[in-house]
Amino acid sequence: MDELQIRTAEMVDAGQAAIQQASQLAVTYSFSFIGAIILLVAGYIVSNVVERSIYAGLGRFRGFDETLRKFFSKVARYALLVLVGVTVLAQFGVQTASIIAALGAVGLAIGLALQGTLQNIAAGIMLLALRPFRVGEYIDTGNVAGTIQEIGLFATELKTYDGIYVLSPNSQLWNTPVKNFSRNTMRMVEFVVGIAYEDDIDLAQKTIRDLIASDERVLADPAPAVFVDSLADSSVNLKVRFWTATSNWWGSKLELTKATKLAIEAAGLTIPYPQSEVRYIPQGTALPQQTEREQS
Repeated sequence: MDELQIRTAEMVDAGQAAIQQASQLAVTYSFSFIGAIILLVAGYIVSNVVERSIYAGLGRFRGFDETLRKFFSKVARYALLVLVGVTVLAQFGVQTASIIAALGAVGLAIGLALQGTLQNIAAGIMLLALRPFRVGEYIDTGNVAGTIQEIGLFATELKTYDGIYVLSPNSQLWNTPVKNFSRNTMRMVEFVVGIAYEDDIDLAQKTIRDLIASDERVLADPAPAVFVDSLADSSVNLKVRFWTATSNWWGSKLELTKATKLAIEAAGLTIPYPQSEVRYIPQGTALPQQTEREQS
């Protein structure tokens, strides 16, 4: 009985010690748990406030893209939430240094695996920030040409002149020269008109100048120009240059090219066809060079 009583007493003491230790842990971790809940709630609220503040703050910059506003505000929010999560784990005695190192390693691995995608994201941010082109503008990069439909973080959507849908990665658009045909408010129209060698060049120039000056789409400054560009095999080529609003470029080029042809003909001038001079020498007839040698 004495041995049983001793064992019972030992079990009671062990139970009391366990209860005491559990109560101490409960008190300790209860404060940590309450602190973690407070941190989570406060972090969630603050992250939402930061997201809205950054979104609204970027909106004060004139022309700042809507996609970038959402992107930067979301990045700030989730970065803050990650920081709150690491802080909460530290409340329970977790070594956050190893967690941060693990997150860094995971981030590096993801970055290497998604290297091409990250390049497109970086290029998309630069395109949205610097705006070499906007929605509705017509561009040509040499590899792709079309009207911009949408600029995303990963790729840009275009529509070609014949209505074909094109999706181009942003990295290709950022790393190549871009011709933007819609950005400037004015563009120069240029075309060539050929007249016969027998025609009056001054009359042709005056006819074309009068025609261009009468069109309201042609700008007076810079002044239009009509000049002899080259002496071709069958014609004297006159180059016609004038400036117009970008929105009128295509229509004015087509219509004034046609009108110039009609005006040249109405003035009695000629737009010649390619010509070749053929001389027929009957068989047995002495060539001029041969006749000169015989006389000498």
